[in-house]
Amino acid sequence: MHIVDRRLNPGGKSLENRQRFLRRAKALVQRAVYESSQNRDIQDILKGGEISIPIDGTEEPRFHRGPEGVHEHILPGNKDFIEGDILPRPESGGGRGRAGGEGSGEDAFRFILTREEFLDLFLDDLELPDLAKKRLTTTDQPNPVRSGYSVTGSPANLAINRTMRLAMMRRVALHRPKPETVAELEAEAAECKDEERRAALEAEIKVLESKVRRIPYIDPIDIRYRRFENEPKPVAQAVMFCLMDVSGSMSEHMKDLAKRFYMLLYIFLTRQYRRVEIVFIRHTDVAEEVDEETFFRSPATGGTQVSSALEAMRRIVHDRFPPSDWNIYAAQASDGDNAYSDNATAAALLTNSILPVSQYFAYLEVGEARSVAISSGSALWSLYERIQVGWPVLSMRRVSDRSQIYPVFHDLFQRRAAETRSG
Repeated sequence: MHIVDRRLNPGGKSLENRQRFLRRAKALVQRAVYESSQNRDIQDILKGGEISIPIDGTEEPRFHRGPEGVHEHILPGNKDFIEGDILPRPESGGGRGRAGGEGSGEDAFRFILTREEFLDLFLDDLELPDLAKKRLTTTDQPNPVRSGYSVTGSPANLAINRTMRLAMMRRVALHRPKPETVAELEAEAAECKDEERRAALEAEIKVLESKVRRIPYIDPIDIRYRRFENEPKPVAQAVMFCLMDVSGSMSEHMKDLAKRFYMLLYIFLTRQYRRVEIVFIRHTDVAEEVDEETFFRSPATGGTQVSSALEAMRRIVHDRFPPSDWNIYAAQASDGDNAYSDNATAAALLTNSILPVSQYFAYLEVGEARSVAISSGSALWSLYERIQVGWPVLSMRRVSDRSQIYPVFHDLFQRRAAETRSG
């Protein structure tokens, strides 16, 4: 037995079926989304588009009649097998998806994702770690809450139960005749043989009908609407500092990796969180706060002093984002090069000023493709590794290829259980 839903859909007629399919095949679609994003340009990294999943992932569950009782079947014989033979296992893929004369293959189901669907799947299980609710009274996000009833309002907010209750109370108070009473009098008048009695009944019926017309079933004074008031809803205030090395030691490949990481971070923050400020700081041997356009697209070159970026962050936190009111996060991308004389200054800034007020500090070290140096660790990596021992809020990852960006980003910002974060 198969159950087929043939109800007509309104306007965008396959929307609900499409959403149901995405929920059912979420794991397969999510993996396809991750893979398709790895080879895109930065400006197109999170646009919608065509993706494909194995055709096995499109199968739908069906209702069928279960076996009942005992059944006997007589099947035709064959020339190849007898009772007790073991059937060989089919080859991988079972011949499914083979193109004629081209060997084995796998069919793929292709469809188009909108940008909103792409983003929902791409950012599904990410969050800022240890986001605390600080200074909740200074929020600007209204939350509508029920606040009694009013005599005016939108038809969508009509309180039917309250309206009918008030109407019934008014009818009872004014002694509005019931339809059953009028019907009984009419039936009695129709069967009455006494002319005087019939005339009296008809007069009484007219009085009651007149009273019914004067006292309506529902009067405008009975109508009530649900009333809502906007109540401030607690919203966490957070600021993310993006620190990027743009010195001469950063090759175009390294800058591309760093920009891809920050592009993911930027879209993740602006989409998932309402009250998150983003501060862009780029540095060579000097640091400067820049806007989004300059951070992602304007070229720069020079020497390397990591402490200049850390000092700029410390100063901005002091001037604009007091730690008592803001959750402070930072993400730093660098190739690991730093002036040897600057390491002590950078370490002091981190341990004394930055990490004590930060909820989370992510360090991403970028390297050339198939580089050996990145596996052994740079001077900056070694410095941060020593600092990390006493500061678990500092997380460190390495990447040298585009395909590693999303796994690393997901690892840094994946949703964690509360006990894991507290430990």
